[in-house]
Amino acid sequence: MEDFKNIFVLGIGLIGGSMARDLKRVLPESTLYGIDSSENHLSEAVGLGVIDHSSRFEALSQADLVILSIPVDQANLFLPPVLDAVSEHTLVVDVGSTKGSVCDAVRNHPKRANFLAAHPIAGTEFSGPTAAIEYLFKDKTMILCEVEDTDTELLKKAMQLFEVLEMRIRYMNPHSHDKHIAYVSHLSHISSFMLGKTVIEKEKNEKDIFDMAGSGFASTVRLAKSNPATWTPIFKENKANVLESLTEYITNLTHFKNVLEADDYEEVYNEMENTNHIKSILKGLS
Repeated sequence: MEDFKNIFVLGIGLIGGSMARDLKRVLPESTLYGIDSSENHLSEAVGLGVIDHSSRFEALSQADLVILSIPVDQANLFLPPVLDAVSEHTLVVDVGSTKGSVCDAVRNHPKRANFLAAHPIAGTEFSGPTAAIEYLFKDKTMILCEVEDTDTELLKKAMQLFEVLEMRIRYMNPHSHDKHIAYVSHLSHISSFMLGKTVIEKEKNEKDIFDMAGSGFASTVRLAKSNPATWTPIFKENKANVLESLTEYITNLTHFKNVLEADDYEEVYNEMENTNHIKSILKGLS
């Protein structure tokens, strides 16, 4: 880990910025550089102390560690030239929330061994450098894919770093990861966005919404505050799995609607009771 003297973070948003904050904390001797398509983001990040300096793509040859945290459809395009630009001893970690396409994009790259596909299961509904917070990844799961294709020594350094960040490690096939994440994350965001849309369209008087909205509604639509610029590429990259999860969700909603229309309240009760065991699942996760 002491070899990570020059760290470059590409994409200074919630995840990249929070990673930068934690890396500055656990690697105080390192220098953090930021690369972002938004000059405002870079200026904000420097001003907030999220990174030490703004930088350019051309400087990646100096990097010991690169964190790629950009929209997932862009990661597929940027990862190959990032690997082209870095040295043979540089570790490049992509932390996007889809893994199949990005792993496929560099499967035959000459520096594939420099790459580690990762997905930290952490985040909030906020975005940009101001959303970056320390300890976002503490006690969270870091999913790693295709570690057998990453250089052994670089992987060892990455594992040491994740351990210092107090993260749990889980290994998954990238395409299995994308299928599962569609259900537990991507579908949740779609549900939140569409619930918010439904209520806004029905209740034109916003004051009525806020006067009547309780904590249940607020927690359910929390994710609808998420940045569409982040989530549209995710739905694009994981389209097949998202459509599959949506189809099953719509089937369940339709069934619930049908039993309610039929005044079958015993089945309404059973539908909810059979799902109540999710409490024990979520308790185990916490």
